[in-house]
Amino acid sequence: MIKNLDFEKQREAMVNEQLISRGITNKRVLAAFRKVPRDKFVPEEYINEAYADFPIPIGSGQTISQPFMVALMTELLELKAQDKVLEVGTGSGYQTAILAQLCAQVYTIDRVELLAHQAKKLLGELGYENIEVVSGDGSCGLEEHAPYNGIIVTCGAPSIPEPLKEQLAEGGNLVAPVGGNFSQVLTVVKKKATGFKVEENCSCIFVPLIGKYGWQKDA
Repeated sequence: MIKNLDFEKQREAMVNEQLISRGITNKRVLAAFRKVPRDKFVPEEYINEAYADFPIPIGSGQTISQPFMVALMTELLELKAQDKVLEVGTGSGYQTAILAQLCAQVYTIDRVELLAHQAKKLLGELGYENIEVVSGDGSCGLEEHAPYNGIIVTCGAPSIPEPLKEQLAEGGNLVAPVGGNFSQVLTVVKKKATGFKVEENCSCIFVPLIGKYGWQKDA
């Protein structure tokens, strides 16, 4: 297969045509997308589609999300440089790498041990030192490192898992797709001193969150 190796040009086009044109305005988020090599996070057979405007299969029934959706969820977290973030659903590690550009520490968890292992290896090879990858039930969160300034769930949940709400720091945002197995609404939960504020953003489609506080089995 002939590879299109001009990935830097493709990254810039992705940012301009898929992100900025659709309303992504956070300069730090856009800078992260210009820097992280998405082509490193897709399987070899999809290398020429690395910067395309759609999700890509990564094996084990999982996908790397459409660039715009990754950007939108990241922007909704409203991250600061000193923040600590939990990502539920490591996948290929692309979203993880984006988060690592924007905050001090990222903890990421995936129930598929193979994907967690592959992502950990790749992220290490790319030089990320502020990421810890764990294999386990992400619907339970990662209590030992809580509270988190931001929590992002990259798979669809029937409702917001209670442990994740508990592990969110006051003033933090939790971003997750909530709904059925085949379609969800991107939901933002803001933790205030007086309780939780829930906002719905847009329709989306994610693979299901499997776990104790998610779906009990694969859709």
